[in-house]
Amino acid sequence: MSRCAQAVAVAATVPAAGVGNVGLRPPMVPRQASFFPPPVPNPFVQQTHIGSARRVQIFLLGIILLPIRVLLVALILLLAWPFAAISTVCCPEKLIHPVTGWRRKITQTALKFLGRAMFFSMGFIVSVKGRIASPLEAPVFVAAPHSTFFDGIACVVAGLPSMVSRNENAQVPLIGRMLRAVQPILVSRVDPDSRKNTINEIIKRTTSGGEWPQILVFPEGTCTNRSCLITFKPGAFIPGVPVQPVLLRYPNKLVSILCMLTFCQLFTKVEVEFMPVQVPNDEEKNDPVLFANKVRNVMAEALGIPVTDHTYEDCRLMISAGQLTLPMEAGLVEFTKISRKLKLDWDGVRKQLDEYASIASSSKGGRIGIDEFAKYLKLPVSDVLRQLFALFDRNHDGSIDFREYVIGLAVLCNPANTEEIIQVAFKLFDVDEDGYITEEEFSTILQASLGVPDLDVSGLFKEIAQGDSISYEEFKSFALRHPEYAKIFTTYLDLQTCHVFSLPKEVQTSPSIASNKVSPEKHEESASDKKDD
Repeated sequence: MSRCAQAVAVAATVPAAGVGNVGLRPPMVPRQASFFPPPVPNPFVQQTHIGSARRVQIFLLGIILLPIRVLLVALILLLAWPFAAISTVCCPEKLIHPVTGWRRKITQTALKFLGRAMFFSMGFIVSVKGRIASPLEAPVFVAAPHSTFFDGIACVVAGLPSMVSRNENAQVPLIGRMLRAVQPILVSRVDPDSRKNTINEIIKRTTSGGEWPQILVFPEGTCTNRSCLITFKPGAFIPGVPVQPVLLRYPNKLVSILCMLTFCQLFTKVEVEFMPVQVPNDEEKNDPVLFANKVRNVMAEALGIPVTDHTYEDCRLMISAGQLTLPMEAGLVEFTKISRKLKLDWDGVRKQLDEYASIASSSKGGRIGIDEFAKYLKLPVSDVLRQLFALFDRNHDGSIDFREYVIGLAVLCNPANTEEIIQVAFKLFDVDEDGYITEEEFSTILQASLGVPDLDVSGLFKEIAQGDSISYEEFKSFALRHPEYAKIFTTYLDLQTCHVFSLPKEVQTSPSIASNKVSPEKHEESASDKKDD
């Protein structure tokens, strides 16, 4: 669609344009269908509702079960420590060679037995489905959905494969020794090369031909409420080797990440299902993201739940939103999809969250209405502003959430905020062409652009200008910080251009959209000409 045709479509919503019906909405934003809201709005919050009778039952059972289970777990951990010590004695924290021979056989057998005993003492009844693949068949296990640290039961059932863990966890007394016994891949937060080294270690182990233990990975990278599968991180799929999906199900209605609440239940059922091995084709070997998505879809279909493009970064945005006194759900944007399709990075989206919070601070529910939007832009509610707001409002519910705000900036405003557009807009305001914009010039053009003859722009002018007038550098700096204004200017310029080209050829004296000889009177004449046409 040409710029003129796009302008006609927008002009159809402007009462002054005299084209079409006033009530029509702007056309759909490009690629809108690819940004439909996710099927699960917030996969990171677990809402647990416990009735009064249930609370009494948990309290009574807790009086008896809680102390017994705590003592049993402590006893089993103490029994497991000597075996873990035998397995790791004289071994460096970061292994260069795998633990083999009698130490591996004895400690693995003992720790597997004690691991099952510990979960049984916690009240877990585990049922296992499917066949566990050998290290040669599938060097990697991928387990999902990841919802609680009790998911570690998959490690025990799978035969204590290696896991990827933070280096700090290996330093914890007692627990750290047992973690080292499974020959983990340790990740350091302070090492800038940690990510590269971790990937290299995964590749080395998974291509060792069974010399190293299998690796168990929770590819979601964070805990969810099991309502969907979020984006799988590609680390486990980079080696391009076969993987075995492991499904985790908790049939109990009440499963909490809190030990106390879980220990106070009579029992907790867990289903661990080992699915058929997924072997990557040549294309998936070269594209770990493609392989990860394929495995995720297979697992989601077996679980009967949807997939979303949320990821760990969404969880971080959610926490940031809470710190900014917004509803925590306000920060969820499906970061994987947004960043991939709109070429956005974490820092940019996080900065936009601060801007959004400043607009939505006075609104209820953390959403932006037309009034908050106009107040933020320091402009009155006009037809042009309603058009811009409607383009942000992708689901047409009369308000903008943070996800719509991010998409709107990237799809609508940032592309319009080019150096060329900024130069044209500056020339449009600089009526006397002296290289500076006075408040009178600024007011004149904004009145014409927005169709508001008595518009007061002093507040907006003072925000841009450092003195009595606005230089080009000040104008450009403000435009780059606030791309929303660029969309207002380009809409106005498009309407002017479309009007000029719609006139008879003898009337088209100059088609340039950069003409700075514009005034409210001429704008009104243009509007009436359009009506006559």
